[in-house]
Amino acid sequence: MDQQQLDIDWTSCQAHGLCAELLPDHITLDEWGYPLLDGTPIPPRATKRARQAASDCPVLALKPTPTV
Repeated sequence: MDQQQLDIDWTSCQAHGLCAELLPDHITLDEWGYPLLDGTPIPPRATKRARQAASDCPVLALKPTPTV
């Protein structure tokens, strides 16, 4: 199974913070509520939660992508 990482479409992100609630091990929020990614690949046990966080984003700004 290929590992995935998370990317953010910064032009779409509106700092709702839901992604940090759903993936607190990989995403924190800055002082304005925008996500800060830890930059590590998503482990296989968290892939489903990462996909759910991406689909639950109100503006669909979070994207799981394969690591290169």
